[in-house]
Amino acid sequence: MAGRVSIVMYHFVRDLAHSRYPEIKGLDTSLFREQVAYLDKHYRFVSMEDVMEAVEGHGALPDKAVLLTFDDAYIDHFLTVFPILSERGIPAAFYTPARAVREHVVLDVNKIHFILAAQPDTARTIAAIRGLLARYREDHGLESDDTYYRKLAKPGRYDGPEIVFIKRLLQRELPESIRHRVVDELFAEIVGVDEAAFSRELYMNPDQLRCLLRAGMHVGNHGYDHYWLDHLDPGEQRADIEKACAFLGDLGVPADRWTMCYPYGAHDAALHEVLAEAGCRLALTTEVAVADLEAHHRFALPRLNTNDLPVAAAAEVNHWHARG
Repeated sequence: MAGRVSIVMYHFVRDLAHSRYPEIKGLDTSLFREQVAYLDKHYRFVSMEDVMEAVEGHGALPDKAVLLTFDDAYIDHFLTVFPILSERGIPAAFYTPARAVREHVVLDVNKIHFILAAQPDTARTIAAIRGLLARYREDHGLESDDTYYRKLAKPGRYDGPEIVFIKRLLQRELPESIRHRVVDELFAEIVGVDEAAFSRELYMNPDQLRCLLRAGMHVGNHGYDHYWLDHLDPGEQRADIEKACAFLGDLGVPADRWTMCYPYGAHDAALHEVLAEAGCRLALTTEVAVADLEAHHRFALPRLNTNDLPVAAAAEVNHWHARG
């Protein structure tokens, strides 16, 4: 049997209390250390290469296998995560949105993160959004504020309805013709930092990614534009994947050893075909489950969130351990 593996998803990992944006949603460094110790006690760490071999039937994973994955190429992953993993000899996979690193832009999803972190008063942020929508409503045929709120303001897994409303509205609900403009204006007003400078501080650079590769870590594809790939037609999907793969090739990732992590977890059957044609070995979603390498499609492997697992070294195992 190929086996099962708990693939754990991380984003920000930092000393939150002493960071410039302590309200950012992330895992504190001290708790990351505790969680790694917990996993070391109850699981067996495997590499992405181990999982690729198992998916393709060339080997089996150990019982209670766990793989750590880090999305978005944050500088946290190089300065904070990498030293902790190196101390323990733990392999991991890091997924980089190529445009953010290559062109020094800040992803819209991150602009939204820092808008929320810089202005904890959600009501003020919603008021600012409504002001911008009023400006663009007539020319772009926008719905009323109440219509958007009723449709989008639903409690999420980790966020209340107001936060979910802001995220969904700014990430995908508004027409693309103004969505980026609204996000840019909010970022400029609330965060107020030069985008290129902010990008250089937020993400790893190519040399740091190459350092991870030299240390035996896996660096994978997180799209070029970090777009909702299921909203693109196959030709647009192919163009995005090809550009991102070219970036990985520049880093030194072998053309036949790359994997995909879908931005926002968004994928469809057409994208699976594009990935197969491009030589992708496997792909990760944001569906919450332990990955069963025989039952799950290799281009739709689920992951657990860091919040699904204990963050204390001495904690008792939870229900996910029994499923692993």
